[in-house]
Amino acid sequence: MIHLDAATFLLQWAVGGLAFTWVTTRRREVGLGYGWMMRAVFGTMAIASVAVGQVLGPVVVRDVAAVGVALATGFALVVSVQRKAAGVALQRDTVERRSARVAAMTGIDREEQRFDRTVAEFPPALDLVAPAIGVIGLIAGGIDAGSPEWLSVARVLVGAAFLGSVTAAMLLGHWYLVQPGLARGPLLELVRWTGWILPFEVLVMLLPTGMISVLNGTIDDEYGGILGWMWVTCAVTTAGLVAVTRLALKERQYSAVMAATGLLYLAILTAFGTDLVARAVLG
Repeated sequence: MIHLDAATFLLQWAVGGLAFTWVTTRRREVGLGYGWMMRAVFGTMAIASVAVGQVLGPVVVRDVAAVGVALATGFALVVSVQRKAAGVALQRDTVERRSARVAAMTGIDREEQRFDRTVAEFPPALDLVAPAIGVIGLIAGGIDAGSPEWLSVARVLVGAAFLGSVTAAMLLGHWYLVQPGLARGPLLELVRWTGWILPFEVLVMLLPTGMISVLNGTIDDEYGGILGWMWVTCAVTTAGLVAVTRLALKERQYSAVMAATGLLYLAILTAFGTDLVARAVLG
């Protein structure tokens, strides 16, 4: 069987979140502040993973990888701050184009955000370094979690992608308050990724020995089977919330983005249930 380790879980969440930070930063549409927020949040989780691992039981490769994730995330954050004057390509062009249009219509040259085109932009590829290091740690954590080792590793890696995508989507939804006028493409992409990963998340939890054994009573969850059906409810509800979020984002009103963000709040709760309830019961 496969046990649930808090340090591996924190690293799993951090690596997934950082990977999907790159999915967004590579588009060159979202302001640099979004990347700063994401790196700070998930870099802190990587540090917490190291601390928790030392208390609950170290796994050398996992913990060294977590340190590497934190350092690589910090380096990317420093580079991004140093190059903040450059902004990002599509955001910069949008701000300048809209300011010129307002000036042409009103004759008022309003104050706008200024960018320095002589400064090199932040290279999004730097955001891939931390998750690449983190995958090594997740494999080590998965192997340590139990047997069969291939299934344990698969659950950790798929769970990282699943939790990372839904968390990144929720945080990006809030960023639209900071960057009004941002196109919905980046948020839609993350929502689509969450929907694509969900079936794999459910599949790896069903593979034997998995949640089917809980549902048919072979494994006693000590609550009369309630936890098994709670897991089913979380998985189905997550799928429904992702679908409704995509429908909300088709609406033209700006409030649709806020509605989608609220739905993603709920999706995080059910996504955690889909991942954590299964791993807790199977542990």
